[in-house]
Parts: sequence; structure tokens; C-alpha cells
Amino acid sequence: MKNYPIYAFALLVFFIAACQPSQESKDTAKAELELSDSALIKRGEYLVGILGCQDCHSPKQLGPKGPEVVPGRHLSGYPSDRPVGKVTPDALKNGWMLFGSDGTSAVGPWGISFAANLTSDTTGIGSWSFEQFKIALTQGKSKGIATARPLLPPMPWPNYVNMANEDLQAVFAYLKSTPPVNNIVPMPIAPDKLQ
Repeated sequence: MKNYPIYAFALLVFFIAACQPSQESKDTAKAELELSDSALIKRGEYLVGILGCQDCHSPKQLGPKGPEVVPGRHLSGYPSDRPVGKVTPDALKNGWMLFGSDGTSAVGPWGISFAANLTSDTTGIGSWSFEQFKIALTQGKSKGIATARPLLPPMPWPNYVNMANEDLQAVFAYLKSTPPVNNIVPMPIAPDKLQ
């Protein structure tokens, strides 16, 4: 009976060691997680492409086949190093809405709006949580903050209100995987400030 505590302890150590996952199973789980992350990012890339996000959020230049995304500026929004063109209220008198030459700015009855930086940089969505991203896309709130100003046209956020959570997560994962582009997009310009 004197050896009972020793045997019980040895048996406990044996069971604990036997229940630990092997390094191989840890590696397999990690590979499966990376694969699922990779598949999620790939799905997000596909969705960003078919949703036309780069149409407004990527600066363009004219190429042989028309507008082409400026290399290194994919999804970086209105270029902060570009002066804002002058728009007079007369341009909007007959109900027109106008786009800037590369599609990253638009002017209408709301004033001038600028496409946001969607890259993984902190000047983009790099510091956003998934919840912020979801609020921005499904509730139309700037920076994904529930009390912030509404997203302005031409951002089609009402189209995303019923977007599946899995698709939102895929788009978010892809955008978070993009190369960071440091670009602070200007604030919107109110209609009464048009020159």
C-alpha cells in the first residue's frame, strides 16, 4: 500500500502523456487551418472581383485597352497626393452625377465623395475588426462605427445588407491579406463647399 501514491502518480503521468496530440497531428491541424484560410482568401478575392470593388476603390490610368489599375495602388482609394478637382454647383443642375477621371471620386447632390482605402494598411482597413467591416457594409456606416456618418454614394452598401456572413468574412480576409498602401483618403466635401 505504501507504493499506491507512486503508482497512481505514474499512471496519471502516463495518461496525460498519452492524451497529448502528437506533433504530427498539430502540424496537420495547422496545415488544414492554413488551407482553410487560403481558401477563404481566394473566395474573398473572387467576390471582390465580381462585386466590382476595384471599379471605384482602385486608381486607374489610361492604357491600351482603356482604364487600368495603377500598379501598386490596387484598392487604395482616392490618391491623397492628387489635388481635388474643382466642381461647380452648375455641373449638377440638371440632375447629373459625375465621376472623377479614374472613378475614385464622385460628385452629386451629397457633395464630393472619395473611395476609401481598402488595403491592409492602417490608413485603410488594417486596424479594423470584422465587426467594423460588417457594420460598414451592412449598415452603411463610415469606418464601421455605428454612430459615424453614413457612407455616401456611389457606395452601394444597401446591396450588401443581406450578404451572407461567410461571404463577408471571405471579403474581409482577402482585403486584410492585400499589400498595404499608405494612403489617407480626403474627407467628403459638402455640397455647399463646392467651388
